[in-house]
Amino acid sequence: MSEQLWRSQDLVAAMSGRPVGNLPEGIGGISIDSRSLSPGDAFFAIKGDVHDGHDFATAAVKAGAGLLVVADGKLPGLGRITTPLIVVDDVLAALIRLAGAARARSKAQIIAVTGSAGKTTTKEALRHTLSAVGKVHASDKSFNNHWGVPLSLARLPEDAQYAIFEIGMNHADEIRPLVKLVRPHVAIVTLIAAAHLGHFRNLDEIARAKAEIFEGLEKNGHALINRDDARYKLLEKLAKEAGVKHIHGFGENAKAEFRLLKYTPAADHSTISAAIGKSEVVVRIGVPGRHIAQNALAVLGAARLTGAEVARVAVALGDLQAEGGRGLRHQLASGITLIDESYNANTASMKAALDLLDQTPVADKGRRIAVLGDMRELGNHSAKLHASLAAMIEPTKIDMVFLGGPEMSALAAVLPPERLAGHLPDAEALKPVLLAALKPGDTIMIKSSNGMGFSRLVEAIRAKFPADGDGGAGA
Repeated sequence: MSEQLWRSQDLVAAMSGRPVGNLPEGIGGISIDSRSLSPGDAFFAIKGDVHDGHDFATAAVKAGAGLLVVADGKLPGLGRITTPLIVVDDVLAALIRLAGAARARSKAQIIAVTGSAGKTTTKEALRHTLSAVGKVHASDKSFNNHWGVPLSLARLPEDAQYAIFEIGMNHADEIRPLVKLVRPHVAIVTLIAAAHLGHFRNLDEIARAKAEIFEGLEKNGHALINRDDARYKLLEKLAKEAGVKHIHGFGENAKAEFRLLKYTPAADHSTISAAIGKSEVVVRIGVPGRHIAQNALAVLGAARLTGAEVARVAVALGDLQAEGGRGLRHQLASGITLIDESYNANTASMKAALDLLDQTPVADKGRRIAVLGDMRELGNHSAKLHASLAAMIEPTKIDMVFLGGPEMSALAAVLPPERLAGHLPDAEALKPVLLAALKPGDTIMIKSSNGMGFSRLVEAIRAKFPADGDGGAGA
């Protein structure tokens, strides 16, 4: 077993559970997925929207689970499992109780991140840079919902010095209970944009939902808000109404406490000069893009507010790398560059990706190619917002635009014919067209909502144009 995360007796007490069998002394981790479970982990048989974890109890045992956390009402269906059990009323409710116990015992500086774009990128940048100054725990992948946040919090080691949690939402009143569980010392709002707009009347409503993150701040905690956002004033007002006394801004705005003074782009990184409080720092960021620089300001601000050594955090930004689906850059055969932005999309992140492609150098005969898929969950605003991408593309040096998905028909209708290379119904239809179109020296950027499955296009291009060192520099 790896380093002990929880003693079994503490698990039982925190969850108000009933032990069955001879429990191990403790567990090294917590899993809700038998496929990724490590030997000695506690397997929590959560009932989700699609699957019931109790159906995978046998698989968890075979994978080496140290104990199973199961619901009392499911016991008769588990058969002759001999692995020790902790029996609870409801597994998710028990996990939430355990998360509360994890937060109560922790002495870490806690940072919570929300926003319409940049949440995961900022969370991962905080994980990476704060690791230079102490032991860090951060939520896995995009575990930011009603089960992901409690799971991430329950996994918080007692000796962690910093902990970062991403908190997302599709509707109002979803962040509120999660942030009250996390109780952060710093709450970051990266950006308000038209994500999930199908569930809201306007961007103000989205801002109000994101502002729920301020309600869980610890006493004397800090709100860290994008000072360049059009809804900064609203967010500031909502933070004050939530009782937050320490409100800070980051961005290019002259009033920002953590302020971008100069931005210098390069092919595979950028350099910024920033005012962090009363000090000026020059920072190399290992991932290019002005939006990444904006996120870096939030990272430096959070470091300052949590008492971390800003100089060491700034140095750590130099070897930051992008995540798969979130800007990861692949240098492929024939001098082809592939930028993978296939995980999510809204108007703000689309503009950031298009600007990044525009700024990316290409070979003499190389072309800049954008492959854009539907932005989902925009409701009645969808056609207008998809069409609005034309104005973002117009001033760039992007040579060809391929579109995929029914919602992209609105953009196809307004793009100049000399730029529109094709509009296909889905990723599968796009695949052969893209593979045939690519030429040596091209740079291709793929961007869509995750549900469009455009990651398959990334895989297909990498398979056709493999190269040593594929997946190197992040972008």
